[in-house]
Amino acid sequence: METLIRLLQDHPNDPSIPELIKGAEAASEVNLNQQSAQLSGVWDLRWSSASQPWLKQAPWLDNLQILDPQRSRGMNVLRFNGPLARLAAITVEADLSIASATRVSVCFRKGGWVGPGLPGGGRLALMKTVNQAFPAWLDITALNETLRICRGNAGTTFALLRRHDLSLESFFT
Repeated sequence: METLIRLLQDHPNDPSIPELIKGAEAASEVNLNQQSAQLSGVWDLRWSSASQPWLKQAPWLDNLQILDPQRSRGMNVLRFNGPLARLAAITVEADLSIASATRVSVCFRKGGWVGPGLPGGGRLALMKTVNQAFPAWLDITALNETLRICRGNAGTTFALLRRHDLSLESFFT
């Protein structure tokens, strides 16, 4: 797994990543009933089997997944990285629940644009209710303190690395 983590950090387009993901999944035993604390945190999408650009890794974007299963909440955030990160983001908020030892159910609630912070607190935001017409979930296939591999309900595989420099609470204020 260390080789996979290193490649995801430094070379996320390396062609050997899909095989390394398969190996990590085969070697992993996930039990979210015991590992929900490991699931909780800010995760950075580093590789995806998706073809949609918003589900891919890009060096100039933070493509974040914020999971807080203890409070049944989650969020996807797409924003520029670096100093521009605080200016604006595309955000989708969701209700989460652990559905089984490996599955997280996701119910998207609202999404839209979140802008810069305002003096005295709060942020500019244009959010709209999401009418989710189908059940969504993530099957967690590998999980440790650094790496999370999961498969979405559409069959897409994602490899994410924990962002220790970002806190859950900074996204839910």
